[in-house]
Amino acid sequence: MDKEQNKRMAEYVMDQLSGLSGVRKLPMMGGYLFYYNDRVFGGIYSSGELLIKITEASKKHMPDSEPEIPYEGAKEMLPCTVLEDREKLQQMIIEMWKELPERKKK
Repeated sequence: MDKEQNKRMAEYVMDQLSGLSGVRKLPMMGGYLFYYNDRVFGGIYSSGELLIKITEASKKHMPDSEPEIPYEGAKEMLPCTVLEDREKLQQMIIEMWKELPERKKK
């Protein structure tokens, strides 16, 4: 994927999550990280698809998703299989929030 395709995908993700306040994206090395209330829940990496952190909530909402490694040295993440279902995606992110680590203080 190139940067322009990643940018379009990031905009699509933000559109799908537009019903949730507290969602933001941060450009990172040609991809994007996604935050919900200051906790990272996923990102777009070299594959160009949205990958979601593995939590009990993400496994529950995407039981068909097989873990993959977004880049060398990273923890496994789940390809987002509910991206087209705005309501289910938003519900999953809300449920994931309490399972995600707090943002590190600088």
